[in-house]
Amino acid sequence: MPISFDDVARAAERICGIAHRTPVMTSRLFDERAGVQAFFKCENLQRGGAFKIRGATNFAYSIPQADIGRGLVACSSGNHAQAVAIAAALRGVPATIVMPDDSPKTKLEASRAYGANIVMYNRQREDREAISRRIADETGATFIHPYDHEWTMAGQGTVALELLEQQPDLDALLIPVGGGGLCAGCSVAAKALRPAIRVLGAEPETANDTWLSLRAGERVSIAPPATSADGLRAPTPGALTFPILWRNVEAVLLVSESEISEAVRFLLTRLKFLVEPSGAVGAAAALFHKLPPGIRRVGMVLTGGNVDLDYLRAL
Repeated sequence: MPISFDDVARAAERICGIAHRTPVMTSRLFDERAGVQAFFKCENLQRGGAFKIRGATNFAYSIPQADIGRGLVACSSGNHAQAVAIAAALRGVPATIVMPDDSPKTKLEASRAYGANIVMYNRQREDREAISRRIADETGATFIHPYDHEWTMAGQGTVALELLEQQPDLDALLIPVGGGGLCAGCSVAAKALRPAIRVLGAEPETANDTWLSLRAGERVSIAPPATSADGLRAPTPGALTFPILWRNVEAVLLVSESEISEAVRFLLTRLKFLVEPSGAVGAAAALFHKLPPGIRRVGMVLTGGNVDLDYLRAL
């Protein structure tokens, strides 16, 4: 396994005082609609608006002082961008972020506000990781992968570490899956603390690379997907994340765009939770009764709250 529980525990110590210990919330209305007892880990209230600060900070503070002086570089549609910009500012170094030209405006503006230098690319024609690594080679900056690195995964795994401290008697975890860093890290922490816990992923139907990969038993790539869940548009699971997902994840649940929209609307209007589409796919799976049988108490990670205002108007 690329990471262990000890890696997650050390990450928790490293990011303590930087990442927020987010609350776990419940809702009778949601439970009645979904038919399960849901415990929401509210990473939409996290610093930077999403869980990504955990992995980015753990990564940044794992880099030796002698190697970080030329700054950090990352590729992201927004949440990882903001997290790396914050981490770079904390370490007193510059950050360059490679972002798609269709990034949500709120995420693009926030990344600039945190002080990052933004380099735009076309998602359909260009390779964001290749651009990022070229910048790293040219400048000497350290590339912080958004999901496929041990330090990133260990930092993201602190979400489950906290959740199971706050609510230890869960039957299952339900986690949105993009490149797989959050789900991989959380599954390692959860299985160490509670071996019988069931780990489930959730993806948009149009961004189902992990669902396809688990069915095939190997990493499967898809074309850049069209989905409102911009944080889940990775076209293939990570080389490091996939072996962990293959071992620990029972199933990936697929949701439609209309189901995602309904979940965002329900969370906002009924629960007063502002959650972006990427963060609502797990809630959508529960609301539309897609969980496998036998699950009564489920921890759901609301991964982020950086919602584009144009998207909200369209709802």
